[in-house]
Amino acid sequence: MAIEFYSALKERRSYYGINKDVQVSDERIKEIVEFAVQHTPSAFNSQTARLVVLTGEAHDKLWNITTDILRNVVGEGDFTGTQQRMDSFKSGYGTVLFFEDESIIKSLQGQFPSYADNFPIWSNQASGMHQLVVWAGLEAEGLGVSVQHYNPLIDNEVKKEWNISEDWKLIAQMPFGNPVAQPGEKEYQPLEGRVKFYK
Repeated sequence: MAIEFYSALKERRSYYGINKDVQVSDERIKEIVEFAVQHTPSAFNSQTARLVVLTGEAHDKLWNITTDILRNVVGEGDFTGTQQRMDSFKSGYGTVLFFEDESIIKSLQGQFPSYADNFPIWSNQASGMHQLVVWAGLEAEGLGVSVQHYNPLIDNEVKKEWNISEDWKLIAQMPFGNPVAQPGEKEYQPLEGRVKFYK
């Protein structure tokens, strides 16, 4: 079991060449996402993570929305590279949106004022753990995955389009699909100086 766990983390990479020809069932994708939400830890067991899975037309619409917003930001500038990135994400099968429920964070800040400044930090840490669990889970099924951050630019339009609570803060977007291009070689910095052990 440890080897499988290590392998899932080691093989996890950012895939930008993906398409919609996915052999993994929607039920399996749902199982992976729900497992992550159920079993990934959070500070004070706050369970602030909120995930939304978009596939089909909803997935395409997300990246159309993002493209339109970014085009307005760029204005008359060269949009070629951005368009290529948007097209690569839209070419995928689906996107997982990661939110954090700020109403719970604010409630905890009121209950534990001495920790008030830490709860938003802990919330972001929990979201990062959820992202890793979903990412590794999807890649273990043979899917290509990456994590993107077009928030807060797209927040308002996303909430309006999918009737998302105002209390939910968008943290990340995770497009996924059938991998059609392998990621490049990953370079690793030496562990010496990055990890220390003491007795």
